[in-house]
Amino acid sequence: MSVETSAWLNNYTLIGNTLKRGNAWHYRAADQGLEPNHYPGFVPCEDVKRRLFNWDAQEATIAATCMDANGVTTFADPTRKAVVRPVGALHADDMGGIMGIFKDGYQTHQFSDWLIDSVADLMGDDLGIESAGLLKSGAVAWVQISMPDTMQVAGFEFRPHLLACTSHDGTLATTYLRGCTAVVCDNTMSAALGEAGTLKVKVKHSRYSSLKLQNAADALQIVHATGDAFAAQVERLTNVQVSEGDWNAFLDTLAPVPEQEGRAATMAENKRAQLANLYYNDTRVAPWHGTAWGVVQAVNTHAHHVANAHGGKVAERNALRAASGKVDALDMGTLAMLEGVLASA
Repeated sequence: MSVETSAWLNNYTLIGNTLKRGNAWHYRAADQGLEPNHYPGFVPCEDVKRRLFNWDAQEATIAATCMDANGVTTFADPTRKAVVRPVGALHADDMGGIMGIFKDGYQTHQFSDWLIDSVADLMGDDLGIESAGLLKSGAVAWVQISMPDTMQVAGFEFRPHLLACTSHDGTLATTYLRGCTAVVCDNTMSAALGEAGTLKVKVKHSRYSSLKLQNAADALQIVHATGDAFAAQVERLTNVQVSEGDWNAFLDTLAPVPEQEGRAATMAENKRAQLANLYYNDTRVAPWHGTAWGVVQAVNTHAHHVANAHGGKVAERNALRAASGKVDALDMGTLAMLEGVLASA
């Protein structure tokens, strides 16, 4: 379990399509509030607004107070402002708090406006909200749109999606991008593995302008194209053979063990052992071992579920990795490294 408490994940994330995807890894009925956070079908937009985005971030002036021999002096800073979570935003006892401090030109992107209203035209009978949530005490939010049904290739099930996310703490620009979710492990996979082109729109908080993405028909076409391209690439990678020698050479490149004993050597050996266990024994990866796809899936699953997260914040790390595009860098980096190993074999 991550540092994000079970109670937080069961109240401030909403999970849809459970009839097709099953429950999320954090599901715990006892930690949920008056209503469950899991939905058999799509999560209604109204529920996301009511349960997660029913408050607006507020802007406040910045001042510093000090005490010296002359008494108490307060200094105002008109060039900066704070973005705060108001009292009572998340629950009745929420005391609020400062989420970020910015230059005066910073523009706040309210979650309801930028993550629901801006994508409402994308949803219809074939697309809807599969997940939505808050992290970092409400400073980061996302909405993920997908089809209700999964796609499958070479025994690997996945769902292509569109992801919208933003933040009130400066962590993220408001971002809209496409990706794929692996059903077997709930990992986010890079859609850049395919050849459908990229869909990544960023809107900086420094310029507040209205944004309208494509309509539902165009969005559905994008999601289908993402899925088809991803499936083609997975099929190609499952046909690329990786021998035992290739796998060991890949590990030597990814996690070389220093000759000198010590912490670095221990960490490298542990990482190699963890990756090998996933590759050969874990049901999320082992069915594809001996192929390039097995290697990609091993590294991606390790990054999502095994590697330590700063402060133990696993859900936060994974969500921010997906939203920032670091999943693309992870998967494409794995492929480039493996291709280099295979070329030199």
